[in-house]
Amino acid sequence: MVGANDKLLRKVRGNDISFIFQEPMTSLNPLHTIEKQLGESLALHQGVVGAEARARILDLLEKVGIVDAESRLGAYPHQLSGGQRQRVMIAMALANKPDVLIADEPTTALDVTIQAQILDLLKELKDSEGMGLLFITHDLGIVRRIADRVCVMQQGEIVEQGPARDVFENPQHPYTVKLLGAEPSGRPDPVPADAELIASTDQLKVWFPIQKGFLRRTVDHVKAVNGASLSVRAGETVGIVGESGSGKTTLALAIMRLISSEGGIDFMGQDVRSWSTRELRRLRKDMQIVFQDPFGSLSPRMTCMQIISEGLAIHKVDPDRNPRELVRDVMIEVGLDPVTMDRYPHEFSGGQRQRIAIARAMVLRPRLLVLDEPTSALDMTVQVQIVDLLRNLQRKYGLAYLFISHDLKVVRAMSHKVMVMKRGDVVEYGDVDALYDNPKSEYTRTLLQATT
Repeated sequence: MVGANDKLLRKVRGNDISFIFQEPMTSLNPLHTIEKQLGESLALHQGVVGAEARARILDLLEKVGIVDAESRLGAYPHQLSGGQRQRVMIAMALANKPDVLIADEPTTALDVTIQAQILDLLKELKDSEGMGLLFITHDLGIVRRIADRVCVMQQGEIVEQGPARDVFENPQHPYTVKLLGAEPSGRPDPVPADAELIASTDQLKVWFPIQKGFLRRTVDHVKAVNGASLSVRAGETVGIVGESGSGKTTLALAIMRLISSEGGIDFMGQDVRSWSTRELRRLRKDMQIVFQDPFGSLSPRMTCMQIISEGLAIHKVDPDRNPRELVRDVMIEVGLDPVTMDRYPHEFSGGQRQRIAIARAMVLRPRLLVLDEPTSALDMTVQVQIVDLLRNLQRKYGLAYLFISHDLKVVRAMSHKVMVMKRGDVVEYGDVDALYDNPKSEYTRTLLQATT
């Protein structure tokens, strides 16, 4: 294959060898529907078109866990959640039943129940189709579950390889030992009884209209968030968990008033539900967000210095101080070397980019920080570092966190309270230890069982 010409490679790619990419939003064409993108592969390699192709596409989408698959055929990538986009990528890779499937972090954006389904599906296909699987991941739990053999890489070199059981039970290399011992643990500091209430919601709803026909009449609603009530105090973390598409991020965006909603929203003792954009501007520095994909949320044309300092100018924070001094201080605080402040995002690692995103939020000294899957794209050792950093910042500044994640181990290590969401509804909400040790909902039990 190293010396193969383009004609041979085109025949092999997608047919004999398929690839599942880590970031589906950059791998899927934003201008084509899901049906068109899946159909393209079937038409190109198998000549399957029309009704037969549509039936195959529906079968593939249902296999990878897309709910109500037929209604998603006409959707564009931006209309799907991160987990749903990843499932579409997996369906596309499996469409032609390849001999070898290379999966690059294929379950990173998926919740634990869908992770389990996808892993079972890949194992089933591997056995039934005689397919070879090269599975690239930073999640050692997944490796333990799916791999026959394991290769451990460090800085471009394979430092250890062998049967999975031998590597996990008797690791030989210090780096392997370090990886196996890296897992977020412990608990956050207790919240003082008199801690200030930072944010709360009362029966918050976010409904999106479903419009059909020539006149685009509203025939129903997608209930993205359906009556969510929560509160978070200074120094407290509320974890929000649930499957992809359950409304976790939508709830957080509504609390920050970045999307329209119904119901009560209080922020620092003020009812901000009906505030205008102009009125909200003075509160913006007190509510900040760290997104799931730091590379996608950091401008590639701005340096680290420009990214972190942008909010200082907008909100006129410490106008008498040199912005470079403020940026230097916050970079040191989040564990970045200030010497790198004039570099661009592509010159940093994934963990460093996430620290830049945290620094951008922290330089404004917010009261509420929304963390949307802040560790999902990071390897285990870096996850532990980011969790420790967030705990230290919360301890120092009394920050209130809304921590959105599908990683239930990280949520338990970070949170005081947990809200479990399913298709827009809150199915359970309460103290983290009570919820994990004695879940009331069958859905919560299913989520917890999927992590073991």
